[in-house]
Amino acid sequence: MSNPTQQQIPATLIPGDGIGPEVTDAAVAVLEALGSPFAWDIQLGGMAAIADGGDPLPKATLASIHKTGLALKGPLTTPVGGGFRSVNVRLREEFHLYANLRPTKTLIPGGRYENIDLVIVRENLEGLYVAFEHYIPIGDDPHAVAMSSGVNTRDGSRRIAEFAFDYAARNGRKKVTIVHKANVLKALTGVFLETAQQVAEKYKDRVACDDRIVDACAMQLVLNPWQYDVIVTTNLFGDILSDLAAGLVGGLGMAPGANIGLHAAIFEAVHGSAPDIAGKGIANPTSVMLAAAMMLEHAGMKDKRTQLENAIDAVLNEDNIRTGDLGGKASTKEFTAAVIKRLQG
Repeated sequence: MSNPTQQQIPATLIPGDGIGPEVTDAAVAVLEALGSPFAWDIQLGGMAAIADGGDPLPKATLASIHKTGLALKGPLTTPVGGGFRSVNVRLREEFHLYANLRPTKTLIPGGRYENIDLVIVRENLEGLYVAFEHYIPIGDDPHAVAMSSGVNTRDGSRRIAEFAFDYAARNGRKKVTIVHKANVLKALTGVFLETAQQVAEKYKDRVACDDRIVDACAMQLVLNPWQYDVIVTTNLFGDILSDLAAGLVGGLGMAPGANIGLHAAIFEAVHGSAPDIAGKGIANPTSVMLAAAMMLEHAGMKDKRTQLENAIDAVLNEDNIRTGDLGGKASTKEFTAAVIKRLQG
């Protein structure tokens, strides 16, 4: 129930595609139960925006985020072909969202792994994702050779390393692991490793530091993930490792994400739009609810984040109300109602 005395914070809401509107509705409903802290400006993105105006990232949506500096979004679909660039990449570039923050925590005991609690901090703007690509034709094959260049800068590496170490220090984390491939990509990831180690020196009295080659890190995340606390890494490696880590706790349906820059932050469900189950009322809204929880803390409401996360935990593990992907029978609305009941209780 809304609290009329509370000053609402302006924020942009992008429901997204497929199951997006269903799960973002669920997140908005649980936030209402926490006193409606955000005043939503609802905007389109993805396929819904193409259907409306031909652009998956309309000017009105960009203008809204420029104004609010804060957004919650459901999954967005970028059509294959047609010359459309990834909507998520465009958003990161437009708002200089240099840090991708992906906490990974066990929510339901009894899986393959217990007591997982690690955070991956991914550089979001550089690396191989700058996509400086081209083909070299040979004979009658215009795509005979494909080439791509990656770019890591000293400033960009320092910025993400400082974000990771600051996050660790503020949240009582004990160690940051720098993940790289500097044994082979000596320049591209060597500058990242070297710069992050320089940043680590400034935090050495508060946060321990080590480093891993990315392939070894991937193996160790499967064999012994508990050795990791906070991982900071480059764009491509962070993309891969954050999904790997989500697999340790049940998949992307349990994984929230935040894209953070100096002047804007976008919080999101990191799973896809799942068009095969859209409209059936069975989608799991946990990911976007947890993203909303991260958004609460970012907006200065850490106590409300704790309330929401505790309510989700109680519904999953005490009430045993779960959606079908978690072995339960609850619909999206039934799961949401259970979280709201916990918040109001």
